[in-house]
Amino acid sequence: MRRNGMPMAMWAVFAKSFEKQLTEVLGYDAKTAKAIRKTAKLKYKEIIAKLPEFEKGDRFSMNIIGCAMLGAFVLCMPRRPDTESLTVYYENAQMTPLMKWFCRQSGKSKFTPKDIAAMKATAARKAADRNPYSWNMDFYEYPDGSGYEGRFTKCGICTLMQELGLYDLTPAMCHLDYTMSEAGGVTNFVRQYTLASGGPYCDCGYKKKRLQEDRA
Repeated sequence: MRRNGMPMAMWAVFAKSFEKQLTEVLGYDAKTAKAIRKTAKLKYKEIIAKLPEFEKGDRFSMNIIGCAMLGAFVLCMPRRPDTESLTVYYENAQMTPLMKWFCRQSGKSKFTPKDIAAMKATAARKAADRNPYSWNMDFYEYPDGSGYEGRFTKCGICTLMQELGLYDLTPAMCHLDYTMSEAGGVTNFVRQYTLASGGPYCDCGYKKKRLQEDRA
C-alpha cells in the first residue's frame, strides 16, 4: 500500500469516529480522547511504515489498515480494554454513515457473476504466501444455491496483532463481519470458527437473506 495514500485517507475518514467512541464506549473524557487520537496518529504511521506493499488487486489492504488503526489507538490508551468492550468500540468506530453506504452498495452486487469471479480470483491468488499481512482463502459455493463461504487459512490481522502484542484482543475485530453483512441488507452471515479464537480456519459464510426468508 502507498505510505501516504490510502492509509492516510482512511485515517482522515475514520480517526474522528475512533476518537468519539473513546468517550461513548470506553468512558474517557473528551480531553483524554483527543490526546489519545493525537498520539495514535504517530503510532499508526509507525505501524503502516513497517508493512510491505500489497499486490495490485489484493482486496485485503483495507482490512490491514483498519487493524493498524485499531492497534494504534489501543496502544495509546491509558487502560488496556477487554475484548468485549473493544468489540463494541471497534464496531461503532467503523460503522460510520459512509461505511454503511459502502455496505449497501456492496450488497447490490453480492452473488452476481462478477462477485463470484472476484471471490474465485482472490482464492487463487494466495496472497499470504508472499505477504504475511494478507490473507489466504478457499472459496466454496453452497450446493443448494443459498450462498457461499470464504474459508480463510491465513489472516493478516492475526499476524499484525501478534506483532503488536495485542493478539488476545483480535476477536474484537471478527464481529464486524456480522455487522457489515447486516448493513448490506442481502445476506445473513454465518460462522463456526475463527483463527483468532483457536479454530482451524475462519469461515465467512454468506447466506442469501431473501432465499432463507422464502423458505421460512
